[in-house]
Amino acid sequence: MSMETTTNRADGDVLLRVENLVKHFPVKSGKLVPGERDYVHAVEDVSLEVRRGETLGLVGETGCGKSTLARCVARLYPVTGGKITFDGQDITNLSPRRMRPLRREIQMIFQDPYGSLNPRRRVGSIIGDPFSIHRTARGEDRKKQVQHLMELVGLNPEHYNRFPAEFSGGQRQRIGVARALAFRPKLIICDEPVSALDVSIQAQILNLLSDLQRDLGLTYVFIAHDLSVVRHVSNRVAVMYLGKIVEESPVDGMWAHPRHPYTDALLSAVPLPDPDHAQQRERIILAGDVPSPIHPPTGCRFHPRCPKARPTCVSTEPELTPRLGDESDHVAACHFPVEDGEDISLSKPSIAEDQRVIESGLIAGA
Repeated sequence: MSMETTTNRADGDVLLRVENLVKHFPVKSGKLVPGERDYVHAVEDVSLEVRRGETLGLVGETGCGKSTLARCVARLYPVTGGKITFDGQDITNLSPRRMRPLRREIQMIFQDPYGSLNPRRRVGSIIGDPFSIHRTARGEDRKKQVQHLMELVGLNPEHYNRFPAEFSGGQRQRIGVARALAFRPKLIICDEPVSALDVSIQAQILNLLSDLQRDLGLTYVFIAHDLSVVRHVSNRVAVMYLGKIVEESPVDGMWAHPRHPYTDALLSAVPLPDPDHAQQRERIILAGDVPSPIHPPTGCRFHPRCPKARPTCVSTEPELTPRLGDESDHVAACHFPVEDGEDISLSKPSIAEDQRVIESGLIAGA
């Protein structure tokens, strides 16, 4: 098989490709010069690919730009720069009219099962909205399709006429899943779909999403804070910090060989079921808070908090590339990556004190 044929097949496997995506939000500034504005750098030069049938986990602390990136991909926010290609089509600047048919192919499941449903409307009407908006079903046919969706996600179809307040939190999230499935989309963006639920209910929703992916061939972008959940559901993981991806890898490689100090710190905070193991592991405590995305640090954005920071980190931005002999699908943006077995809690930064000052400021949407 020729190299060109292999490349074409690989490209055909890619459902979503994001290239150098940028999203800035204008904010009021205290500048005296009229017309000058400050901007929140919510997403900065992000590139990633999602292949058909896989789950890409997107993790990072609050304010790193995960949800903003997801909304840009779904074209709920206009982008400042970069390119979004979905199923071979450039959708970056499509008009609302041309984007409308693609809305069937890209759907979202939102974090809050309470706030994402209109409390004044009956569940059958909420789940049936996609059929009404796209004028694909009406009357009895619409009702049958809605009840089928309710059954598919584990809800009683006889509860078609109930209001959201009559359901539990887990059931409300199932309603959100049913609404997203109305047109059998190719891509579903799950924006922290289980973070507002009890642990036992989280497992039910995660198992439901897994079963639906297997049965319907769905592709997920799964956003979460809980790294244990991400490891359970994802094929690959991308770690975001202050608007940029700092590490991306297959899930097993990320847990076995974290290369970026930020990734290593996140993994050190994951609870372990074995108390002996948990006692032996050294927790990595990061200094300060996330810097302001209005005035992000120069060079590596993590350098003000990094225990391995060097002068190079302040002056030069690292490339997202394989480190320490890793495979080509495991990339990290770090000049001094974490070696296997290294305990970075013992490391000390060698940069000036003023370069480690954490500036407080507005935090972009998670």
